[in-house]
Amino acid sequence: SPENYSSLASAEETQADEEEADDLKPRRPFWRRLLYYNPCSYYLPRRYGVATLAFLGFCNVYALRVNLSVAIVAMSSDEFDWDSKMQGWILSSFFYGYIVTQIPGGWLANRFGGKKVFGYGMLTTSILAIVTPVLTRLGGAPVLVAIRVAQGLAEGVVFPAMHGVWSHWSPVHERSRLATIAFSGSYVGTVFSLVISGFLAEHVGYQSIFYFFGVFAFLWTILWLTNVGETPAEDKRISEEELNYIVTSIGTQDVVGYLNRVVEVLSLENFAENWGFYTLLTFLPRFMKDMFDMQLSQAGLISALPYMFMALVVQFAGFLADYFRATYMSTTLVRKLFTCGAFLSQTIFMLGAAYVSTPGWAIACITLSVGLGGFAWAGFSVNHLDIGPRYAGILMGISNTFATIPGMVSPTLAGKMLQNGTIDEWREVFSVSSTIYVIGAVGYGLLASGETQRWAESISTVDLTGATDSD
Repeated sequence: SPENYSSLASAEETQADEEEADDLKPRRPFWRRLLYYNPCSYYLPRRYGVATLAFLGFCNVYALRVNLSVAIVAMSSDEFDWDSKMQGWILSSFFYGYIVTQIPGGWLANRFGGKKVFGYGMLTTSILAIVTPVLTRLGGAPVLVAIRVAQGLAEGVVFPAMHGVWSHWSPVHERSRLATIAFSGSYVGTVFSLVISGFLAEHVGYQSIFYFFGVFAFLWTILWLTNVGETPAEDKRISEEELNYIVTSIGTQDVVGYLNRVVEVLSLENFAENWGFYTLLTFLPRFMKDMFDMQLSQAGLISALPYMFMALVVQFAGFLADYFRATYMSTTLVRKLFTCGAFLSQTIFMLGAAYVSTPGWAIACITLSVGLGGFAWAGFSVNHLDIGPRYAGILMGISNTFATIPGMVSPTLAGKMLQNGTIDEWREVFSVSSTIYVIGAVGYGLLASGETQRWAESISTVDLTGATDSD
């Protein structure tokens, strides 16, 4: 009919006008189109692209943290006359900065956005790493200590900031898997840092360690800051369907909160997990040398094995936890099962390592002790997002403040206990860590919750588009 022909002609004219308008829009320069190109967009939801970039970010976080433990050996033998006491002070100085910015990191993430805080923290750390060799040569140990403290201050914001990112990006039933994908980068970064730093120190020189990891982290920072939106609504590469899915899942979020018993128990769990982690990270090569007379180079390579296993377990645990939450169990039960199960497993295998008589069994026990601890990351570590999603960054900052204390205390205490490196001394060291694990498991089993807390029920709520509603 004439009306149909008229409607069709009108639609064609409208389409032609839109195409002409698109042609008239200024196109981005090639370098900007290349920079914003996202090859994962055809295969992965955008939120998993963000998780992958965050994974690489945490690889950098721990690579920059761990590389000095290898570099300082070469520095002390090649250029600087540092005794073991001075080396210990230099290695521990990082945590004196790290502990300061945990809670401020959560506040900054809530105020300015987790993406920015994470990115600028890493930018600062990478630049400090690049200038470390030159400044240390000029000023010696005091300057290196100052640099490490400054790096600790910059890195202290990253864990709280990442919880701030997931408070906007993670659908409720995907919190475990997205968070653990990102956090597993910590252990992959530890492995690569130990292996690559040893190679660079031996074949190129200790300076190359700082240049290599510093430049790599700097390039990652640029990629992160230019490719990730602060929220899904601000991201340039997210599809409309995925944006609607995330917004619908998260809904409105609370804007008030304060410390309560559940937050205190999360602090206890973070403390317990890191006590054993830093004890083994610092002394595992020495344990293999003292007990089985392994060369340090061989012991160092074997020491990387448990952390690679843990990286795999962390990612698997995240998917498994979300599956259990969606099908069989409450969030509270899942968090308790994964955390308490991990801590008790770590207790058993850590004690087992001190009582076996062969290197193979010792390596197996330590690998299982460290690796099975990865299940706890799908427990207490994600729990901040359960109890108060909007303030997850601040909650993580509070608990991670307590988690930093073991980094300063446990290596010092273990060093004093290991006067001669005998089997009895090592059993005492592992017994202390195991006792702390048991206390953490009991406390979490009795007091933890996976439900949004009453204090987190919003008086004022903010949706993802920025509109505010008041009761």
